[in-house]
Amino acid sequence: MRDGSEGVVQARRRFIGGLGLAAVAAPAAAFEADGSTGGLPPRKETEAEKRAPRYRETDHVRAYYRTNRY
Repeated sequence: MRDGSEGVVQARRRFIGGLGLAAVAAPAAAFEADGSTGGLPPRKETEAEKRAPRYRETDHVRAYYRTNRY
């Protein structure tokens, strides 16, 4: 390597390492210190919700299919 270019390489590696740390820290910030999401329990599905149809073909879905020839 040329003289002085080693510092640039090290700075680039620190920057990329910082991006990796930010990618891990951002989702972790959504949780509280104890790992919970603010004391809200997860909502459980009822038996009726488990059997309910989940897909609804609405007007905008029909328009998408029509314009894209599905």
